[in-house]
Amino acid sequence: MQQERDKEVKEKLHLLAESFQKVLYEEDKAFLENMKTNSLASDDIRKYQFWEWTQGVGLFGFWKYYEIYQDKKYLEILEDYYARQFKIGLPAKNVNTVTPLLALSWYGEAFHKEEYLKACEEWAEWIMKDFPRTQEGGLQHITSDSVNEQEMWDDTLFMTVLFLAHMGQILGRQDYIEEAIYQFLLHVKYLSDRDTGLWYHGWTFKERNHFAGAFWGRGNCWITAAIPELIAMGVCSPAVERYLTGVLKNQVDALVSLQAKSGMWHTLVDDPDSYEEASATAGFAYGITKAVNMGILDASYKGAAEKALDAVLGCITEDGIVEQVSYGTPMGRESKDFYKEIPLQPMPYGQALAILFFMEWLNDSGK
Repeated sequence: MQQERDKEVKEKLHLLAESFQKVLYEEDKAFLENMKTNSLASDDIRKYQFWEWTQGVGLFGFWKYYEIYQDKKYLEILEDYYARQFKIGLPAKNVNTVTPLLALSWYGEAFHKEEYLKACEEWAEWIMKDFPRTQEGGLQHITSDSVNEQEMWDDTLFMTVLFLAHMGQILGRQDYIEEAIYQFLLHVKYLSDRDTGLWYHGWTFKERNHFAGAFWGRGNCWITAAIPELIAMGVCSPAVERYLTGVLKNQVDALVSLQAKSGMWHTLVDDPDSYEEASATAGFAYGITKAVNMGILDASYKGAAEKALDAVLGCITEDGIVEQVSYGTPMGRESKDFYKEIPLQPMPYGQALAILFFMEWLNDSGK
């Protein structure tokens, strides 16, 4: 039974990789239409067309896939993508446009690509010196179309802060690493719910509240994934690692209790009336599995990931497309019901989170 399941995971993982390029270059018409009138930088919207957080998360998962399987055709997809985007020109800097640099930093380091590493260094220095800040020095969640003054969102740690930490490693910049760690700790302070261990989507210093108070699924999964990723970099002191491990365990304890019978999690993780959502489910299962494999979570938590495995496998079509993925989700400012109305459609981050989960699952015992 286990061998059959692992065989299916490998087959679906290959399908995800084969279909990734198609999803990477699918045009997001709603996003581009919005950018025509709401772009903060008022620059060429072609620069944003395929360079946003949606592609950035996807590229990170795809890079990890290449690292494991070393297939040159997948490397060429990455090479062609970055060459194309640098020729067009990079967009204005914000939380979401940093994200494609996460994979680029790994790729540039591995292949000594000085042009790309120089760009990564420029953006990392911008994060340190010029990134808009909230009270207490938090990274304000500025996006391509919204300033979000004095707001911190749970997305930021995965989208921007992991990149800063990795650039600190590459450049030997302890100040970058310390800033990344500070951002994790500050986001815990304002976004982690003390009662449940779950994370709110955002916090505003202006109103001093959590907006609609939503425990949004994919927002929570960025945390489940980001904490093990940061710890795996080896940049945390023992005290910080111990602290973040406790934060992760509190969140995962809540998630385990809220997992649906199907193995999925809901888009509002504590609301069974909200739809079940695949990207959050894959992200939770990835973070849990990685944390167990690293030894920072007990092996008993693997059961929740195993339930999620069958569910995510069932969301993948014969041509390798992850279905039941919610579209990009801005802040639900007034009502939690806002999250229930987000449409479902295939997205690069859905592909990537499934890729990361399946690879980590197979990594359990060198399967």
